[in-house]
Amino acid sequence: MAKTFVIDPNDGNRVPFLRGILTRSLSDAGIEFDEAYRLASRIRQALSDVDEISADALREQVTRLLEEQQFDRRIIEAYQRPAPMPPPIIVTDKDGQTNAFSEDQHIRCLESSGLSSEEAEKTSRWVYQYLSEHEINQITSARLGHLTYDCLREQLGPTVAKRYLVWIDYCHSGRPLVLLIGGTTGCGKSTIATEVAHRLGVVRTQSTDMLREVMRMMIPKRLLPILHVSAFDAWKSLPAKLSHQEDMESLISDGYRSQMELLSVPCEAVIQRALRERVSLILEGVHVHPSLPERIDRRGDAIIVPLLLATLKQNRLRKRLRGRGEVAPERGGKRYLSNFDRIWALQTFLLSEADLAGVPIIANDDKEKTIVQVMRTIIDAMTDKFSSTPDEVFGDE
Repeated sequence: MAKTFVIDPNDGNRVPFLRGILTRSLSDAGIEFDEAYRLASRIRQALSDVDEISADALREQVTRLLEEQQFDRRIIEAYQRPAPMPPPIIVTDKDGQTNAFSEDQHIRCLESSGLSSEEAEKTSRWVYQYLSEHEINQITSARLGHLTYDCLREQLGPTVAKRYLVWIDYCHSGRPLVLLIGGTTGCGKSTIATEVAHRLGVVRTQSTDMLREVMRMMIPKRLLPILHVSAFDAWKSLPAKLSHQEDMESLISDGYRSQMELLSVPCEAVIQRALRERVSLILEGVHVHPSLPERIDRRGDAIIVPLLLATLKQNRLRKRLRGRGEVAPERGGKRYLSNFDRIWALQTFLLSEADLAGVPIIANDDKEKTIVQVMRTIIDAMTDKFSSTPDEVFGDE
């Protein structure tokens, strides 16, 4: 779903359309929260393919929907002529610094703890409603943390609340996170890595494809031919005597292993530098083998989370490979499709390796659901390292 921007005709400012903001506007007009959320969701769906819309056009579209749904005229007029914005809720942190409560930042934090966008928006709305109904204009960050935790526990259950607690505890710790995302060609590694990096606020990401490209510039094909082919074709550069002795599946896995071993050196170097500098890192690529965590120096306090993305239906993977060629012809969609059986065989091998190593496998069938699963996998990996109580994490109320 594309991000839609709302343009203010008065000053030309562009802000992203946020379902939570529209839900609040509809609630302020007198519509029950669940109904307001449903209406806002319909508008977001209607704008799924719209890049930009003016604030006036958006208001007209919402008004038409309210009229179609036969809402009372007073509610429609209240939406069209909203009451003045209430004063901001001031949040004071433990150092005495003050900031206005930001629903966007609150939602992003909740999403980082493994909530879906829908769950995060609803939870943030519940918290905001509580503060508004109790006329709370000032609150400490400790109290806000407790309130959010209690809301999650009551509305979504103790497991969800625990994930939020673990995430906040991790954020306070200053420990770096190293996320390792493996998977075969076309399974969506780069897309998911980019989205997860945004949610986590991780600025350092690295693709093993780029590392391989650097090595190709340094080492010519005549010296190391196996480096200059795709991972699923690496078997073609194996010694001739081996290529006549093994079945195709074994050849593909052996060729991959040979190329992966070469790439393991720069992969380890990138990870070790991140550990020395104590910065979080996301490393993604087909060369992120499930055994890579075993090569990392774990004497520090970094949180290292490996996982494997997979597309478990052949027709879905074919569709993605075909789409890759249409969006970026230079990436050779036709070449990937003509080698589909080898790509599928490589994925089968990686799935087996991940299973043997106990590395989590996440089926990438839906982007939003996959992102949530990745976030939850990260939080679950942190659970045994962060066991503080709410009072220890948030402080005294």
